[in-house]
Amino acid sequence: MEKINETLRRLAGNEGFQKRYEMMRNQTLNHPEVKAFIQTHRDELTSEKVEKSLSKLFEYTQQSKECNKCPSLEGCVNFMQGYHPELVIQRGSIDLKYDKCPRKIMHDEKRRNEKLIQSLYVPTDILHATFDSIYDDDDRIEAVDKAASFVMDYQPGSKQKGIYFYGKFGVGKSYLLGAIANKLASRKVSSMIVYVPELFRELKNSIGDQTLNSKMETIKKAPVLMFDDLGAETMSSWTRDEILGPILQFRMQESLPTFFTSNFDLQGLEHHLSYSQRGEEEKMKARRIMERIKYLAEPVLVEGPNRRV
Repeated sequence: MEKINETLRRLAGNEGFQKRYEMMRNQTLNHPEVKAFIQTHRDELTSEKVEKSLSKLFEYTQQSKECNKCPSLEGCVNFMQGYHPELVIQRGSIDLKYDKCPRKIMHDEKRRNEKLIQSLYVPTDILHATFDSIYDDDDRIEAVDKAASFVMDYQPGSKQKGIYFYGKFGVGKSYLLGAIANKLASRKVSSMIVYVPELFRELKNSIGDQTLNSKMETIKKAPVLMFDDLGAETMSSWTRDEILGPILQFRMQESLPTFFTSNFDLQGLEHHLSYSQRGEEEKMKARRIMERIKYLAEPVLVEGPNRRV
């Protein structure tokens, strides 16, 4: 096998190779960023050091910086996807340091934020909701303003009311919860969104596998808890008195922000909570739940057309 030095000597004697090498060398040394770097470090770099570093300089010129040659993170043209090079001086020689590019930074930040949002049976589009994507119309302006104000004013550990969003089916109540959760995540605040009918079903099934208490503790202690579609479940005395009641009581005592969405206004929800599956009317127990909800959240009407049709 031919030794590398012999190969280089043979190529150096090749006229075509020599021309291509000179062209590459000139293009590299005349690259604006390379020229600026050499000028900045002219006291540290001799001509010999620059010549020895041509391969590093060439590598630098061939890659995308600040995502200027990449259509997307997945379409990154660099040697290491999501990382772009920076020229540095190390031990008196020119070298490359690779750092995350802007798209990689945004991607990783988004992934970290998503981990701050726990959810149970909540659709993906809700989890990806943002205030920027909420259609700005007069019907929902109060609800959007209230939601945005909560996020701006929220301070962990402070006593702050959540919001009880109510209105007709499909007006965007759940979407508002997602937007709040994502904005809180950008501030490194953890939250949990739960779809109430499935939550109650899961907790009922958890009695058999003895995980009910641990799941209840997780839900009760969420820094910001969001009940989506309260009132859509078939209410039983057990879910009202043994699940919903204790969760709300704990959050009242600890002053933990709690949000709700419902098709019912407060009066309609109280009527819903008054009747169990068996048709039993228990107005006093329903009233206790409603007092906790009113303590925890401010009612806000969400109006507008059904956006799901």
